[in-house]
Amino acid sequence: MNVIQAIILAIIEGITEYLPISSTGHMIIGASFLGIAEHPFTKIFEVNIQFGAILAVIVLYWKRFFQSFDFYIKLLVAFIPAAIIGFVLNDFIDSILENVWVVAISLLLGGIILIFIDKYFEQRTHKTEPNLKDSFVIGLFQCIAMIPGVSRSASTIIGGMFMGLTRKAAAEMSFFLAVPTMFAASAYKLLKGYKSGDLTFDNEQLMLLGVGNLVAFIVAVVAIKFFIEFLQKYGFKVFGYYRIVLGIILLALLYSGVDLKIV
Repeated sequence: MNVIQAIILAIIEGITEYLPISSTGHMIIGASFLGIAEHPFTKIFEVNIQFGAILAVIVLYWKRFFQSFDFYIKLLVAFIPAAIIGFVLNDFIDSILENVWVVAISLLLGGIILIFIDKYFEQRTHKTEPNLKDSFVIGLFQCIAMIPGVSRSASTIIGGMFMGLTRKAAAEMSFFLAVPTMFAASAYKLLKGYKSGDLTFDNEQLMLLGVGNLVAFIVAVVAIKFFIEFLQKYGFKVFGYYRIVLGIILLALLYSGVDLKIV
């Protein structure tokens, strides 16, 4: 991996992590196109630059993180389901993460759901803050995103709207929940990479990780601001159509014999 490839992947991460379009699906395309999908460091890099995306949420919403202790209780309650299921089913999750067909089909089906989601929740979304029950249910919805291609952002936002939160409140809760979830997943993967020897923290790797996190942070800040404004005005339909098109492209590539690798 060179610096240009690192910047491209970081831009993909920053744009797609908080939008309901699946960062996994886009990483498959990006890494395969760049020809670095099979390199061991690529997977570690993609996991690590999530820290830049996490920092974007903390910087944009720093006041919320100092608002009250209740805020952290809700995050903990929402985080628990994914923590338990992720730990218990870690090997299974890693195995399906290697299946590009799962990603393509998830993108397609998720896109269809997003097209109709606004109309379905039109009369049900009114709350601006989740309670503990809402937080737990949102955490359960997050577990669906362990299926590659589903999108953590999409599943948690839909979970929030299912519990009566407005689009904005559901999206912001999704952002907040990303902080402990992505931090735990990233730290675990980094530890595994270090133990396996794929992560050596040499000068080149440190430089690539530094550039990647910086770019991911900057792009994620812009993406989050854009998403909140766009979501309030236009809803989910555009993202739904986009997912369908991307899913069809992936399926077409697979049917044509293109060897796509999950990284």
